[in-house]
Amino acid sequence: MLPPVVTTIAEVRAAVGAARAARQPISFVPTMGALHEGHAALVRAAKARTAVVVVSVFVNPTQFGPKEDFAKYPRTLDADRALCGDAGASLIFAPSVAEMYPENSFTSVEVGTLGDHLCGAARPGHFRGVCTVVLKLFNIVGPAVAHFGAKDFQQARIIGQMVRDLNVPVDVRVEPTVREPDGLALSSRNRSLSSTERAAAPAIYRALRAVRARALAGEVDAARLEGALHAELSAIPGARIDYARVVDAETLQPRARLDRPAVVAVAVFVGTTRLIDNIRLAD
Repeated sequence: MLPPVVTTIAEVRAAVGAARAARQPISFVPTMGALHEGHAALVRAAKARTAVVVVSVFVNPTQFGPKEDFAKYPRTLDADRALCGDAGASLIFAPSVAEMYPENSFTSVEVGTLGDHLCGAARPGHFRGVCTVVLKLFNIVGPAVAHFGAKDFQQARIIGQMVRDLNVPVDVRVEPTVREPDGLALSSRNRSLSSTERAAAPAIYRALRAVRARALAGEVDAARLEGALHAELSAIPGARIDYARVVDAETLQPRARLDRPAVVAVAVFVGTTRLIDNIRLAD
């Protein structure tokens, strides 16, 4: 069944208010649309926890950099609605930019050191925009639980920190990355790959798995692991490395040795398409 679509804050608040009055907790999946099976998995995970699941579909302008084309981001609301319905969503909130950012909106959320590197270094201001819109959506929807994907590891970590630091009463759940059979992490960006680039892109995950295998075999020196990772990624046809780092799973700071929980996080351009992925090295 197709879930209803509402476009105003008043409408979504009325809908969730009715659910709360019936003592039904709310799960929430924030998205920018152009949905795929990874998003469907988030909706199904949310549905497994609560009967009422709200999905937002909003292309957020404040997280786009000056060289990133906000206007060209795919808008596929009809297809998104069908996917959400199949996965069990109760309601879609698809506001306009003017609804989310009325004239003379000045306040934003500063992220701090968690957003200074990895994707934050390449995209200044990106996580300020992400956290600002997510906090606004939390305040509008008022969910008990919100679901995010592990592919966006830095984003999920930052949002978890924001919720803790600002005492937001939302349980942030990070769901496993959903992959194609060949290992490529599902992403809205994958549709921008040419057939040749799509054939090359799964090598990113193979490189991550190879580094994890080295770590499991006993390698604890982060510089050696990063060197091996760079060599594997550089061998991918048409690839250009943005970053490939071993970082602390909590602070996101670079690690010298694997003596704490660590993650390998990468951003790689395959052609002109920037793909991100990650894998845990030590828990």
